Amino acid sequence: MIESEIENAVCERAQANGWLVRKFKYIGRRAAADRLFIRGGRVVFIEFKQKGKLPRPGQDREHLRLKAHGAEVHVIDNIEDGLEVLR
Repeated sequence: MIESEIENAVCERAQANGWLVRKFKYIGRRAAADRLFIRGGRVVFIEFKQKGKLPRPGQDREHLRLKAHGAEVHVIDNIEDGLEVLR
């Protein structure tokens, strides 16, 4: 399954379950997580990947920066894990 199929399925289900879902991009920077999910005060960043693929080094560094500031960041490579994170 390609990354966009995983991302689209998780986003559709999240929206149906009351999550605010936004595509996430930085202006003038790289390595932003793919999506931002917000519900009930919980803010979650998700980087979607094809099954078995890993984040690029710049993405890893950015995930660590976000986590160092208390952000919840996940790398997801299948629909089931994406839905579990947002349960």
